[in-house]
Amino acid sequence: MKRFAQLGLAAVLALGPFTGSAFAQQGQSAAPAVQAQAKDVESIDGIVAALYDVISGPAGKERDWNRMRSLFVADGTLRAVVPKDGAFVIRTMTVDDYITRNSPHFASNGFFESEVARTTEVFGQVAQVFSTYQSKHASSDAQPFARGINSIQLYNDGKRWHIVSVLWRGEDANLKLPERYLKKQ
Repeated sequence: MKRFAQLGLAAVLALGPFTGSAFAQQGQSAAPAVQAQAKDVESIDGIVAALYDVISGPAGKERDWNRMRSLFVADGTLRAVVPKDGAFVIRTMTVDDYITRNSPHFASNGFFESEVARTTEVFGQVAQVFSTYQSKHASSDAQPFARGINSIQLYNDGKRWHIVSVLWRGEDANLKLPERYLKKQ
């Protein structure tokens, strides 16, 4: 294993098939358990819009959690960079963890998250989307209560796009969004 640590991931994967652990899934798609709507997953624009749409709504509005599940690979994750004890840590959630954690909040609070700007890079079946977001309690609010960046990693299996992970960091007093992430591209 020490030999593998010195090689780098691309070189290790090029060595050939593995058995056991996560590498046993080589060549298999971790398909979601729920069928996605074609319009949600046929393009990067569609899947990013669906992600924002499914989590947004007024207080008490039941979110379509099966729709959210359908956007992600089966083992997809959501991660938030959050302050803790003078440093920063990553809070990791599965899609179901996110649903469990946020459903009670959404039952009594409006939450509308929308994309302000986006930077996208694509290489074959892999895409990286830096999506600047703003969050409001009501869609009509003049000012957002939060802004930040959603870093969304996507994978295309030849039939559709899947979200592999979302990692986000909110803006705060010490870290403001740079102008380049506030401009539509």
